[in-house]
Amino acid sequence: MKRWLDSPASETQITQRQRLWLYVIATLIMLFLVAPTLIVIPMSFSESIYLEFPPRQWSTRWYENYFNSTEWVSATVTSLTAAFLTMLVATPLGVAAAYGLHTSQMRAGKLVFILLITPMMVPLILIAIGAFYAYVKLKVLYTMLGLVLAHTVLALPLVLIVTASALKSYDMNQEMAARSLGAPRWRAFLTITLPQIRFAVITAALLSFLSSFDEVVVAMFISGGDNSTLTRNMFNALRDQIDPTIASISTIMIVITSLLMTLAQLFGRART
Repeated sequence: MKRWLDSPASETQITQRQRLWLYVIATLIMLFLVAPTLIVIPMSFSESIYLEFPPRQWSTRWYENYFNSTEWVSATVTSLTAAFLTMLVATPLGVAAAYGLHTSQMRAGKLVFILLITPMMVPLILIAIGAFYAYVKLKVLYTMLGLVLAHTVLALPLVLIVTASALKSYDMNQEMAARSLGAPRWRAFLTITLPQIRFAVITAALLSFLSSFDEVVVAMFISGGDNSTLTRNMFNALRDQIDPTIASISTIMIVITSLLMTLAQLFGRART
């Protein structure tokens, strides 16, 4: 332990001991942010018909209630389907946009980039209201198509930013060398550029999946009926009644999210 504290933390020879205060603050902030989420996990194993912490009796009755409920399972399938389709649509579009902006010489490239990430800057409630009225006119309200389109708009900026960051550290001369030897541009991208930024692309795909899977504001306006999402049903359940089943669903969502992000990090470490 002492050897670790006296080891250099950076190239400027600042020791780990001198940075100890920073580690303590970072740990406290992480606990402050994560603790409320982790409290949900033991609450999901409570026997009580109310949300309580800590549980006085332990049980898996709310997990059984979730898996035996047609409504909850149907909403889960809808959310997973929408998230998967959003990932399939947003990832190639975002990668193509990032690549095009990176290789283009247009003076308006920065303006186009800002326009593409506008959904991140606009309040979600405005996007939800606009999508609702547009979908009523287009007759795609409460459909899977409408849900995927709206979530793609929200996920596209994430894919664009992550991919654009990876391309900035990539040497385009490698692709230019392949093209100078006769390879078409699309083939040079697929065989030279894409394999070297694949970790960023996979990360962007996972983020687009999670952004759709966890989204609730837009889903409240444009999903419903047979295509009601899991987050929408959870919000309605919290508004109308306190159902401990929500705690079990939240735990499952935490596990899915954590697993996907862990896989992304493991993939990046293996690549390194």
